[in-house]
Amino acid sequence: MSEEAMASMISWLPILFMLVIFYFLLYKPQKRAREERDKMLNSLQVGARVVTIGGIYGTIDEIYSETLKLKIAENVVIEVGRGAISTIVEKTKEEVEVADN
Repeated sequence: MSEEAMASMISWLPILFMLVIFYFLLYKPQKRAREERDKMLNSLQVGARVVTIGGIYGTIDEIYSETLKLKIAENVVIEVGRGAISTIVEKTKEEVEVADN
């Protein structure tokens, strides 16, 4: 191998090193978080108490493909997108019973 080819390969090492660092520090953790969020959104069930991204607490009343209806107070039901759900505060009674057994 000539000296020029060797110098060219060595000049690419810092760039390759940075790509590896970005993969392990940025891409992989974001992918894991996205997978966990998708898993949480797919596990939503009627009766679960949730919090939206905007901070609204409610109980899931109905679930559709892209939206769901939240009961936030007596006789007050709002429709939000599935992606607007931030966290599950309480699981349904059925999920709690299954987890206890």
